[in-house]
Formats: sequence, C-alpha cells, structure tokens
Amino acid sequence: MSAPVAVIPGGTGSVGRCLLPLLLDRGFNVASTYLLPDEATALEDQLDYDEDRLILRRVDVADPEAVNAFFAEAVGAFGPINVMASLVGGWAGGRDVSETDDVRLERMLDLNLRTAWYTTRAAIPHMADEWGRIILMGSKHALDSPAGQAAYNVAKSGVLALAKSVATELLDTTTTCNALLPSVINTDATRAALPYADYVNWPQPAEIADVINFLASEESKVVNGAFIPVWGSALI
Repeated sequence: MSAPVAVIPGGTGSVGRCLLPLLLDRGFNVASTYLLPDEATALEDQLDYDEDRLILRRVDVADPEAVNAFFAEAVGAFGPINVMASLVGGWAGGRDVSETDDVRLERMLDLNLRTAWYTTRAAIPHMADEWGRIILMGSKHALDSPAGQAAYNVAKSGVLALAKSVATELLDTTTTCNALLPSVINTDATRAALPYADYVNWPQPAEIADVINFLASEESKVVNGAFIPVWGSALI
C-alpha cells in the first residue's frame, strides 16, 4: 500500500511543528506551507526525514491561485490526499465593530476564513477514495464572541459554517470534516501579545496537535461535522 498523504497549510507554526513529526512517524508523506523562512529552517532542522517524504513551500495561502498550485504539486508528488489540516490563522483585537476599519476586517478574513476556504476548496477534488479527513481551525471565540475583536469572531464563525457545510456536502463519501475550537494557545507570541494574562491553563500546541493526530486517522471516521473544544480549563 502507498503511504498516506497529509497536506498541512501553515504547518510551520506552533501547532504544525508539533503535528508534523507525529504524522511523519506514522508513515505519512507530508506537504506543508510556510510564510516565514526562519520557521521553515527551524522545522527542517527539527525533522530528520528524507526530502522525498516532506515538501515545504513558501505560499501565500490567502492567494487562491498559489493554493491551487501548491495542492497540485503535492498531489503530483505524493498522490491523493488523506488528511488536509488547515492551520493558517491569526488574531487581532482591541476594536469593537464601530471602531474596526476595513483593513483590519480584511486582514482577519484573509488570515482565518479565506485561507480555510481556499485550502478546503483545493483539497476536496483530491481527497483519497479510501478515507479522507479535512480539519479546520475554528475558535472558542466563534461561539462566545467576546467584545473587542469582532472581525476575528466573525471570521472564525465563518470557518465553523464552512466545516459544517463541507461535512454535509461530503456525507456520501469517505471524507469527514471537523473544526477545532481552541482558546488562546500558549505560545511565545500570544504571551507577548497578552503579557498580563493568566496563561497557566491555556492549551499547549502539542495538546492540540494530539487531537488533530487522532482526527487524522481512519479510526476517527465516526466524527463528522463536529466542533471540538480544545480549550481545556482556559476561560478566554
């Protein structure tokens, strides 16, 4: 049997750096995107795998043509996709609706909703017949919608609607689609952005990667159209 295939947009971020070794250890061939060259270099230094099992490409995932070209390359190299986990995203807060300018709104839609839309749309035609898993990164804040970050809340709510729509559209296939609901993830970047927050109970990137690793398996086939809380005991 051929090796399973995972395509991980944003795989050089904090969660992706924990997830990719898990998938590679399970025998997956993996294709991942990055934007920051330093992140790609750090990941390459971290991973000790043959180059023919890992593709890293600098891709603007908010550019649909670039996304389509990346997926075509991944499928051409490895074959049909078993797992597509879209990990691209970003947060910007500090603005209520009346104070949110168009630039901030478009930035949140680009980073969170359009990236999920473009990668999911590109993946669907290439999902493997045997089994497939589409995993999107929503947010706890898509449900509780805290004040001061309306653009982010709206974008992540769209991700949940996308996941539910795709799960329904693909009911007659072997592909499932689910979305995770993290709170603020405990990374250096988020601690720097929120220096006075109590981060003790924030979920760790490795903990979220473990959940994705299960969803990225044949054993998760009964989970479809779900919004999966991965915020632990965090309150924000």
